[in-house]
Amino acid sequence: MEKPQKRKRDDTPPPLDAGDATVENGVDLSLLEAIEKSAQNGGTVAVLDLRGLKKLVLSFERRLRDNLEARVMHPDQPDRFADSEVELHEELDRLKALAGAPELYADFVALNVVPSIVGLLGHENSDIASDVVNLLTDLTDADVLEDNDEPAAALIDSLLTNNVLELLVQNIGRLSEADPDEAAAIYNTLAIIENMIEVKPAVAEMVCERTKLLRWLLGRIKVREFDGNKQYASEILAILLQNSPANQKRLGQMNGVDAVLQAVAMYKSKDPKSSDEEEMLENLFDCLCCLLMPVENKERFMKSEGVELMIIIMKQKKSAYGSAIRALDFAMTKYPPACERFVDVLGLKTAFAAFMGKIPMSKKNKKERYQEELEERIISLIASLFGGIVRGSRRDRLLSKFVENECEKIDRLMELYMRYSDRVKVESERMDELELDDLEMDEEERYNRRLEAGLYTLQLIAVILGHLWSSEHPQMQSRIELLLRQQRLSKKDVKDILVEYHDNIGDLEGPEEKDRAQAKVQKFITAFGT
Repeated sequence: MEKPQKRKRDDTPPPLDAGDATVENGVDLSLLEAIEKSAQNGGTVAVLDLRGLKKLVLSFERRLRDNLEARVMHPDQPDRFADSEVELHEELDRLKALAGAPELYADFVALNVVPSIVGLLGHENSDIASDVVNLLTDLTDADVLEDNDEPAAALIDSLLTNNVLELLVQNIGRLSEADPDEAAAIYNTLAIIENMIEVKPAVAEMVCERTKLLRWLLGRIKVREFDGNKQYASEILAILLQNSPANQKRLGQMNGVDAVLQAVAMYKSKDPKSSDEEEMLENLFDCLCCLLMPVENKERFMKSEGVELMIIIMKQKKSAYGSAIRALDFAMTKYPPACERFVDVLGLKTAFAAFMGKIPMSKKNKKERYQEELEERIISLIASLFGGIVRGSRRDRLLSKFVENECEKIDRLMELYMRYSDRVKVESERMDELELDDLEMDEEERYNRRLEAGLYTLQLIAVILGHLWSSEHPQMQSRIELLLRQQRLSKKDVKDILVEYHDNIGDLEGPEEKDRAQAKVQKFITAFGT
């Protein structure tokens, strides 16, 4: 599945500190003043060097020591340590200059100041902890770390060694989103975690093993009101789940499937009110589809009546229509119980309406690529239904759909067959031309490019045709033969697609599963060969 799009720094800025007079309309006025003053004096803003960094670190450590001593000596007299905390805040703010010189990160780590900074996430004054969050947000920003791989790795490793994940998540637990500054600190905490994952992907599983972040994120997406933090929570959850079976299983065991379904259910009969809210809903469906990878979560999806909810969303024809089809496709892939439930709760009528192209229209739906993705998903869903329902009355109901209305669904299937066949042919010809220009490709690369051009969907259509033909229903067989003749094709053309599909089935899920899958396709190859 697609990776959630990386958030750009300027896409949705965190809520700004309303009480900070140096910030106006998202612009740091102190920085502008420094630049102006420098320009007036004919100079430039000083760039941080190693000597300057050592001075900053020394000054920070002095202020930190002063604050700790004042708190120990006067624990019940805040006015006696308030000044030292203002000074500590200013020192943390000055350290942000390091973000302008990421090449010094290894030196910063060597100065052994990271433990002191990370430790302040547990400071009794949550404002100081928020200052640390703001500093780490700047230091780990994607734009800062870009093209600075080694310094970035040095900083991230040091942060991890000093338990930054545990302390960041513990700090979230004491913050209140009713306070704009603390809401901003929560947003920035999520940004730090995302930035760390970008540098070191293993952080995605580390943070779930070591902290209660998953539980916090689940609670956050269940809140009814929409805001920037809910949107970001949904995005981080999707990032944590993608490509991580361990996190998918972990969240499933925490009743995560039901929680995500509850969050999605808020949109079963209404559309998001903004593009940000729409993005959040897509993130939630990304989470759901990731969760549906392990088979045990497919079972949880069924128990939480996920199949029924997705059908309701499709019937309501709101903006989540296509996402519901995608979720059903994930739920039913190689999981017969979900296929059976889908038929039992009268999902066939809704699915075949989509198959026939009767999809709700909106600005998003009018985009050609959206309609193509929907088409590919519904073809995959129908192929899953045939694979999961092999006999009995449910199988008869599925097959009967292709006979009703004078076999109109076989006509549609052959229309799609021709369209995807043409696309694959165009891509093959394009690659032949590239090879004439001395751009050689091996067979695996050629095959993968053809898959991307539509070969995989064409193979699924051929598999569906195989199921229809193998039913030995005379009306369906004669209709398929007639439509093939009209396109100057024969059963051999379908058979050739199935042979290539058969020969390229991988053993990712083990040799036994490969043999089983190949045996099913071989039956269709044999049927078309007679």
